[in-house]
Amino acid sequence: MAGLRNESEQEPLLGDTPGSREWDILETEEHYKSRWRSIRILYLTMFLSSVVLNFSWITILKALYLFLQIDPTADTSFLGWVIASYSLGQMVASPIFGLWSNYRPRKEALIVSILISVAANCLYAYLHIPASHNKYYMLVARGLLGIGAGNVAVVRSYTAGATSLQERTSSMANISMCQALGFILGPVFQTCFTFLGEKGVTWDVIKLQINMYTTPVLLSAFLGILNIILILAILREHRVDDSGRQCKSINFEEASTDEAQVPQGNIDQVAVVAINVLFFVALFIFALFETIITPLTMDMYAWTQEQAVLYNGIILAALGVEAVVIFLGVKLLSKKIGERAILLGGLIVVWVGFFILLPWGNQFPKIQWEDLHNNSIPNTTFGEIIIGLWKSPMEDDNERPTGCSIEQAWCLYTPVIHLAQFLTSVVLIGLGYPVCNLMSYTLYSKILGPKPQGVYMGWLTASGSGARILGPMFISQVYAHWGPRWAFSLVCGIIVLTITLLGVVYKRLIALSVRYGRIQE
Repeated sequence: MAGLRNESEQEPLLGDTPGSREWDILETEEHYKSRWRSIRILYLTMFLSSVVLNFSWITILKALYLFLQIDPTADTSFLGWVIASYSLGQMVASPIFGLWSNYRPRKEALIVSILISVAANCLYAYLHIPASHNKYYMLVARGLLGIGAGNVAVVRSYTAGATSLQERTSSMANISMCQALGFILGPVFQTCFTFLGEKGVTWDVIKLQINMYTTPVLLSAFLGILNIILILAILREHRVDDSGRQCKSINFEEASTDEAQVPQGNIDQVAVVAINVLFFVALFIFALFETIITPLTMDMYAWTQEQAVLYNGIILAALGVEAVVIFLGVKLLSKKIGERAILLGGLIVVWVGFFILLPWGNQFPKIQWEDLHNNSIPNTTFGEIIIGLWKSPMEDDNERPTGCSIEQAWCLYTPVIHLAQFLTSVVLIGLGYPVCNLMSYTLYSKILGPKPQGVYMGWLTASGSGARILGPMFISQVYAHWGPRWAFSLVCGIIVLTITLLGVVYKRLIALSVRYGRIQE
């Protein structure tokens, strides 16, 4: 058995208080293999979920311009609700799936959530069938995808309960890495279907159109079914305490009388609330950053829509690659300096990134004097921005004026953000965000201890979903009316307050077992 594990995975499995039968239980080789097979299936689940999310997101955006022609009653303002419905669905479903997983086998909640995602993808594939109200079917499909994504809480709670403290950070990093890989590879897979074109072929028997828009979601449905089969065949209920010893759990299909009882102790609710706030801020900041980079670069560098979508798409893909590297590095670094210090460092790096984005100097952006729109945020709804970015670049793109619209008064007195500034900021934010995201829910899982974490993880996921809704709303309003100087100054202020909060609760962000003296930090 020793040959199967590295040193960090072996040490917590040894009893450190001899004489007590309850704490001398060792993990068998069979249990160890089964436990890690189950955890790796959840890695795959997160990867597939990320790929499916990218499929649906990219496909919906690219198809929306055509979809508005399918349903004449749909307008671009309604698109804002379509986009937000995903996060709303996930925000509502996460605590529910978490509660379910606390009292029933986790595979039940996982399978149901994946089935909901499969149904959502199938519904999207048939949006062309109804004679009316197509826009509401799209809203439902997007919302169902969000509900299905609520299984993130189940995956994290299972991983937290099936790993020791020493295994936890590495396992959580692997989950985040699988999500990042799905984010990177999703668009790559998407391009494989462009040869089908917009018309594609029609399977008349079941009235199914197979084209560049429907094929990705159909593949997503197939991957979901494959994922369910793997979960049924491989996933088993496992639970260990913070030292790595087997614990009894209501989720266990078979409970051995030799298994240790779950250690008792009250959860530090102040630390729980603090981590939820930290996680919210981390996702809030990255969501607003994703939202603003396209209109920002169009205003600052006079990029066309085509250029903005292309270049910023490359930037976001590069950030995904950077995140994978960061997750690998954090797995090693956390063993030397601890998660709290890494989280603090991540917040500081993000603050520096946004501080660098503040406009300085005497050079101003090119002004767009024409009474036309370049799809910057002002004078358009959020839906119109997205539609504008995905319209065909051949639609008079070269004839559209570029630069910072005169309708934005701040364009006349706000200095330009130099490209070197922007790229440096992107690298720093791409460095700090993955660290803050990973360390937040890793610390959270340790603070909660070995008790079932489904509901708590559900609330954490819900806070992240709320952040992805509020972040774009916040930045769009501030940027439109006051420009990048005020927008990024306020973001810097938010980060400073968050760092202050972290400093206040720093000593409380420790594992439950460490807090009660069962394990040395």
